[in-house]
Amino acid sequence: MSQHKTINLDDEIYRYLLSHSVHESEILNELREETSRQSLSRMQIAPDQGQLLSMLVRLCNARKAIEIGVFTGYSSICIAQALPEDGALIACDISEEWTTIASKYWQRAGLSNRIDLQIAPALQTLKKLLDMGEQSSFDFAFIDADKENYLAYYEACLQLVRKGGLICIDNVLWSGKVLETEDQDDETRAIQELNEHLFSDDRIDLVMLPVADGISLAMKK
Repeated sequence: MSQHKTINLDDEIYRYLLSHSVHESEILNELREETSRQSLSRMQIAPDQGQLLSMLVRLCNARKAIEIGVFTGYSSICIAQALPEDGALIACDISEEWTTIASKYWQRAGLSNRIDLQIAPALQTLKKLLDMGEQSSFDFAFIDADKENYLAYYEACLQLVRKGGLICIDNVLWSGKVLETEDQDDETRAIQELNEHLFSDDRIDLVMLPVADGISLAMKK
């Protein structure tokens, strides 16, 4: 194994990383605290991951973005705040319960006018966008929802993003379970299949980063 492999982040190093790189707004901090008290709080992205999303959106000069999987809205804020004033984020989720929390914080952050929440199965929303002729019109997509549909989400987003557009996919290391060869559950198999598909897909340039639970960045050629 190369001595230059990514450093193992123990708690002390991770605290250093956060304290020397992450500038979390008061609203994002309050949202993270409120979400931490929810039963499915593990679904929230990490603060360093959120800051990475904001930077990627800015690097893409994105005006139009898609998010698949909103939960309580932390990642939505990170994406939408990096868009220009006339930018738009299509936010896809099926839970009115969680997105009610999200909407409250979007309003507080002054971002409600940039976020178009679609409460429906995401594949249905993506198909509607394609049927409306929105192919190659989006700059950025973030996928963080039910893992069994990851591949379908990716293929739809690949049609929707422009050349040079970026698709970010969360949980691609799946707490290390991607290494399992026996007794995989459906979610693990879905992520393994997606990772193999991305690696062999010559329509994109790919990098997998060990940020949080692993995030893959796929840039459309």
